[in-house]
Amino acid sequence: MRTAIVGRQFRALWLAARPSQVALIALVYAHGVGMARALTATAVSWPAVAVGGAALLPVALGVHYANEYADVETDRMTERTPFSGGSGAVERTGVRRELLARAAGVATVVGIAGAVAGWWSGMVSPTALVLFVAIAVAGLAYSLPPAALVRRGVGELTNAALGGTLLPMYGVAVVGRVSPTTVLAVVPFTVLVGCNLLSTHWPDRQADAAVGKRTLAVRWSAPELRRAYWLLASVAVLLTIGLAGRVLPVPVVAAQSLALPSLVWGGVVLTRQRSPFPAVSAMVLHAGASTAAWWWLALS
Repeated sequence: MRTAIVGRQFRALWLAARPSQVALIALVYAHGVGMARALTATAVSWPAVAVGGAALLPVALGVHYANEYADVETDRMTERTPFSGGSGAVERTGVRRELLARAAGVATVVGIAGAVAGWWSGMVSPTALVLFVAIAVAGLAYSLPPAALVRRGVGELTNAALGGTLLPMYGVAVVGRVSPTTVLAVVPFTVLVGCNLLSTHWPDRQADAAVGKRTLAVRWSAPELRRAYWLLASVAVLLTIGLAGRVLPVPVVAAQSLALPSLVWGGVVLTRQRSPFPAVSAMVLHAGASTAAWWWLALS
């Protein structure tokens, strides 16, 4: 019996960790590291990268566990897609939701302790430590009270800033120096994360409304959401064009253009289908292609 209980708990923690999203976090972290190397010609300290990544992993898990804990009621009421509706870890395994709360606390403490130890040893810069703490705080405040930012109509902005700007800048700070150039370089990606969030929140709007989770998909009508998506998509494209050749090297812009068809597709089907796959694929393609291009420049 004890073995079965432990097995269910481990399965719940694995599901709630959202491994695909953890992989995306690692990709965006690598994006920042590669960009710093390419823009500043700074030699990469692989031990520092390893320490920074090792601290980031448990915090990412803690943020996911907190989100799953906060959204148990919502997730029970909605129809999950591979990209929305949570993991359903509690419902699928029968564990108590408090397991996720405890796991979130432990994982966050472990991650912060690792980052502080890295700073104490000189392997994590003060800037990187500040960004790390900001990521942890914003990630938890996104879901958990008293802030619960996603329930107040500012979750999309918080998440876009967190995943689109703070996370890659943390990667930059681990091996180099954050500058206006490095921040400008990720603004188009930050805007694309916003497009992705409008799409992923749409399938959950009815369940979110029922529990008082006031996302933009709940607050705005379908036409308003589509207009917001197209505005963000246009801003991302125009910014990329404006930054091309100055902040963004031409190979990076060419790589990022691979996401354009999916971005357009996402706008066409938003609110007309449940699956947010097109917008999700645009974000992932942009992140993956950008990371590959920055590292190609860094190593060439």
